[in-house]
Amino acid sequence: MLHSVQQLRWQELSGDSQSTVSRIWRNFGLKPQLIEYCKISNDPNFSSKVRDVVGLYLNPPEAALVLSVDEKTKIQALEGRQTVLPMTPFVPERQTHEYIRQGTTNLYAALEAESGNVTTKTTTAQRAVEFISSLGLTDKEIPKDLEVHLIMDNYVTHKTDTVRKWNLEH
Repeated sequence: MLHSVQQLRWQELSGDSQSTVSRIWRNFGLKPQLIEYCKISNDPNFSSKVRDVVGLYLNPPEAALVLSVDEKTKIQALEGRQTVLPMTPFVPERQTHEYIRQGTTNLYAALEAESGNVTTKTTTAQRAVEFISSLGLTDKEIPKDLEVHLIMDNYVTHKTDTVRKWNLEH
């Protein structure tokens, strides 16, 4: 309905038929019924921060390791009620839509920007202690002579005093 109302408005303004308007929109990939939302930062240092982060990805310092660190929290741990039937020739894998909920889990991951290697850890709790524990796993794998750059968002657990202290020490 919205689509045709907008076409009528365009037709009134342009004098073109609905099919002409539709063809123009299709040719230029216009979809006025769709809206995308974004948030623009009001941080006065935003541009320089973006340059720093993108610079680490595109041109990492020599003898340094760039890690992108993040977490996905409250992932549902689901188990199917029945056995999955395996794929056979001409028949796809089949599984029931029913499941048993086994609680939630939190996934912590550190991605090495250059190699693509990922170190992960799952936990039942979501606190700074668990975040530091996941960083500790990554820290054990890193040669001590490398400089490390951590890239992470402003999530509340990343900004605690214990995490800041751990980062300074490591």
